[in-house]
Amino acid sequence: MENNKLNIPPDIRQEAFKEMKAGGNSIQTQDKNETMNPFVFSGTPSDNEDSGQPIENVKQVGSVTQVEPVKDICFINIIGEIEGHTALPPQSKTTKYEHIIPLVIGAEMDPQIKGVLLLINTMGGDVEAGLAISELVASITKPTVSIVLGGGHSIGTALAVSADYSFIAPTGTMTIHPIRTNGLVIGVPQTFRYFQKMQERITDFIVMNSNVNKEALLEYMYETDEIANDVGTVLNAEEVVNIGLIDEIGGFSKAMEKLRDLIDKIGK
Repeated sequence: MENNKLNIPPDIRQEAFKEMKAGGNSIQTQDKNETMNPFVFSGTPSDNEDSGQPIENVKQVGSVTQVEPVKDICFINIIGEIEGHTALPPQSKTTKYEHIIPLVIGAEMDPQIKGVLLLINTMGGDVEAGLAISELVASITKPTVSIVLGGGHSIGTALAVSADYSFIAPTGTMTIHPIRTNGLVIGVPQTFRYFQKMQERITDFIVMNSNVNKEALLEYMYETDEIANDVGTVLNAEEVVNIGLIDEIGGFSKAMEKLRDLIDKIGK
């Protein structure tokens, strides 16, 4: 049976086809302009046609480009508070030692990694966790350099000196004080003897891995009139270099230059 509704004159069909084709081109042009937006462009156009990576970059790191670090240097950030066996509140900015230790071991075992750069900005934290990271960094064979960017306080001092060479930013500071604890303490001589032994471990590590004099370090550590409501001393960049705790004042470029020099010496 013939359907009269499909009998469309040829001239009308041609006009409709031209309109559909023109509409399709405009849609294609619009889509092409969207994918070629220079603000969200990162990499080749083919990489971004079906990927939301630029948006993720903006959300995660505030950048529209993906930063590709050098492949032969391992960058390790020590920021916030060192978290040990006890989990800290979720609103605290922390560095978990169970995350850092595998990074250091991986850098030591990876043949492509030639050196390690520690970026330190910490208020301190768990003493044994910080000392564990420091001992591990000091024991690896790959060249290591540390840089204190904002502050290397408390056990951050041990982390800073654990590297083969240490830097501190011109505005950086370091707080040296004896260990302390909070919460319930059993008031017996054995408790204080335990604190004394732990303090000796930290002091001996700092002295062994830096050029500071032990007597001078203890004097700064037990100073009573430098910190309000506490015992210890806050030292600026020039002071920590003068006493031999940190090797040199400098920023990221100097730290990278020194690390490259150490890598070249190992390679010769």
